[in-house]
Amino acid sequence: MGTGSRKNLFILSFTLVVVTLGFGLVMPIMPFYVEELGAGGTELGLLVASYAVMRLIFGPIWGSLSDRIGRKPVLLVGILGYGVTMVGFGLATQLWMMFVARILSGVLSSATSPTTMAYISDSTSEEERGAGMGLLGAAAGLGTIFGPALGGLLAKYSLSTPFFVAAGLSLLAMLFIVLFLPESLPKEARAEKEGAGTADQPIFDLRAWRDALFSPIGSLLALAFFATAGTMTFYGILGLYALDRFGYGTEQVGLIFTVLGLVTVTGQGAIVGPFTKLYGDLKMIKAGFLLSAVCLLGVVLADRYALLLLAIALFSLFSAVLIPAITSLTSKRTTMSQGVTMGLNNSFISLGRIAGPPLGGFVFDFHWGLPFAGGALFMLAGLLASLASRSLSDQPGPLHALSRHH
Repeated sequence: MGTGSRKNLFILSFTLVVVTLGFGLVMPIMPFYVEELGAGGTELGLLVASYAVMRLIFGPIWGSLSDRIGRKPVLLVGILGYGVTMVGFGLATQLWMMFVARILSGVLSSATSPTTMAYISDSTSEEERGAGMGLLGAAAGLGTIFGPALGGLLAKYSLSTPFFVAAGLSLLAMLFIVLFLPESLPKEARAEKEGAGTADQPIFDLRAWRDALFSPIGSLLALAFFATAGTMTFYGILGLYALDRFGYGTEQVGLIFTVLGLVTVTGQGAIVGPFTKLYGDLKMIKAGFLLSAVCLLGVVLADRYALLLLAIALFSLFSAVLIPAITSLTSKRTTMSQGVTMGLNNSFISLGRIAGPPLGGFVFDFHWGLPFAGGALFMLAGLLASLASRSLSDQPGPLHALSRHH
């Protein structure tokens, strides 16, 4: 990877850090905000769900739009919109204002993830793509790790301070993009897409979902859902599980989430690239699903704090490879444009984020072990799908096949 590519990857990674940092900032603060405004758990749940739903709907829209006008303008809209909505959060004095800010945040910030992934697909070889996707995943993980800690620290001054800090960081990221990030999709490439009919298609086309599910990437989109839902089924109740089963306090629960995040970032940043080059995306996907399911069951069996940390660390390590490897293979196998493909990929990940937490919370009320068993079932379903699907063979993707003929 050349110097220019490394610079571009740094800018894209910093952008994702900023966006996910804002997500992390919201996590410890939003319950206090909602309580201060006289609302309760139902409203909090709707606020959280509204963000994921908007990302689900608008991810493909932004991905498709980036195929038409280029990656850079769409990326700028995403980061600018994110900054504006953070200011909106900080200024909110009524519940409806928080809903407006939250919904707009999902609509606009959903432009960042599919566009950065499409940028990497535009500008890297197939061999380098897994490493690039892994680094983007690690960058996103950094924001998720440090966001809650930073939010809790800044909230000592006021509940709105973290949101204004996040808005300032988004301004810095926007300046980096404007000044230093080149466009990865030149006009002639956009013209080719228009010649192929892209410009005549509606930006949000439900037929694209149907076509994608019955295309070579249909199975991979399902795998993205299984991997995300399997993780999110237990993630939302992990702190409650530690409190109810073991009586752990905030420091112990905080360490659990820190271990989960740090191992995930390390796995995606340092392991995904070398191992996918050595073994290939598909083998990493199969191993990730199998070992993640085993480790989730190990969490249930852990009866001491050290064993619980170990089981969660191993789960984080093995599950860390899944989304980058699935995304990388999806970009290689697709017969659609990269922007639309990455938008659809992001939507199926969002589906997992929407489905997992409510399911985990519902079954937790029956037994504390059921969310982990449910997560393991999702992972095993992903493993079975990866083994059974005829489209997930080790045959080269369309891009690789074309390169062999030239």
